[in-house]
Amino acid sequence: MEQNILQLHPGLVLGFAVTIIIMLLLDLGLFNKRSHVVSTKEAAIWTLVWISLAMIFSGVVYHVFNHDIGGHNLAIEKFTQFQAAYWIEKALSVDNLFVFILVFSYFKVPRELHHKVLFYGIIGALVFRAIFIFAGIGIINLTYLPEIDLFGKAVEINLVLTLFGIFLIYAGIKSWGGGNNNEEEKDFSKSAGAKFVRKLYKVTDQYDGNKFFTLKNGVKIATPLLVVVSVIEFTDVLFAVDSIPAIFAVSRDPFILYTSNIFAILGLRSLYFLLSNFIHVFSKLQYGLSIILTFIGIKMIISPWHHVPSPVSLGIVGGVLMISVTASLIIPDKKEEATE
Repeated sequence: MEQNILQLHPGLVLGFAVTIIIMLLLDLGLFNKRSHVVSTKEAAIWTLVWISLAMIFSGVVYHVFNHDIGGHNLAIEKFTQFQAAYWIEKALSVDNLFVFILVFSYFKVPRELHHKVLFYGIIGALVFRAIFIFAGIGIINLTYLPEIDLFGKAVEINLVLTLFGIFLIYAGIKSWGGGNNNEEEKDFSKSAGAKFVRKLYKVTDQYDGNKFFTLKNGVKIATPLLVVVSVIEFTDVLFAVDSIPAIFAVSRDPFILYTSNIFAILGLRSLYFLLSNFIHVFSKLQYGLSIILTFIGIKMIISPWHHVPSPVSLGIVGGVLMISVTASLIIPDKKEEATE
């Protein structure tokens, strides 16, 4: 059983909540009060800030747990769980960036409005990720099968984790080199997010600055900006189908999973602005993500027989990411070479 961090270390929970709230208020109210095109320099600074905050927080987690709890020192375990979950979510989020680019292009969203769309999309992600993670942990705890003797060993198989494992292996194999080719021709106006908004409101074809609603002939109607936010939100929910089961292979501690997930998601916005102009350069990253998904799926399935320690998982995930990024830079995609 995982320790209840809220009871053991309420200060850690409070510190995380205060940090996130302050950073979001600064981002929205001070640094981005007016809509503007985010420069590469600004995006790089914010990307560094969010990664640094995540690394500092993981150090705080190590410090807080660097003592015995029930005769067991949890510092390395919790630290590596946080790091592994963070980098898994960060890596899988690259697919989100590609789709964000396509969504903004499809709806012809002015560049100065990209930040506002992503900001509100991430606010929604804070809520939905909490629901997915805490509900997921609850369901996992309820779906352990009775202990059985299998392959010469008494094991306790979890039905949900086994299904997640099979799904992740399937997703990994399916995504091998596939990228987002199927998304490039997608009609996002017919996506669930767009349909949801159009059922609730009439939508104008024209943007009205950074407003979600405008007046037309004295009637309040939605602008395309609200449709785009809804599409981004629903897209994130779909991507969570891959990323949330993946981090369950790393830990069952909802606090570690949620905090690492949120730090990764909050840094995604600045990473989008940093990489949007040359994201296609990372052509081999898709192969790395495929390997990571497959590895995590296998880890889930074999967990009743063999536990893969968090430091090992972190090493494999980090190594695969480094190799795939390096390969992307050394061996350019043929399509990219053809367009140069």
